[in-house]
Amino acid sequence: MWLYLAVLVGLYYLLRWYRERQVVSNLRDKYIFITGCDSGFGNQLARQLDLRGLRVLAACLTEKGAEQLRDRTSDRLETVILDVTKTESIAAATQWVKERTRDRVFYNLMGFFQNHIV
Repeated sequence: MWLYLAVLVGLYYLLRWYRERQVVSNLRDKYIFITGCDSGFGNQLARQLDLRGLRVLAACLTEKGAEQLRDRTSDRLETVILDVTKTESIAAATQWVKERTRDRVFYNLMGFFQNHIV
């Protein structure tokens, strides 16, 4: 019994050590698209990633929110107006992202919906 528990704990720490060692190469050449950047979590995440040198594509609901975010960040951060409840707004934002990223392929995209990963 104790041997199994020790093995499981050892495997847990080995897996954790391995995952923490993984590094994404060329972060400064990659883009991240964040919605809800007017305020709150999205705004804070966009500013932090900009400070770390990533290229941030930030979607805001209002022009005022986008302007405030642009004033607080570097040229690496670009903003777009996006209302996720309107299909035409989503289509326009999709086209905007494609123009900025030159149709690069995205990997590991995740969305958050009411605190659940979808």
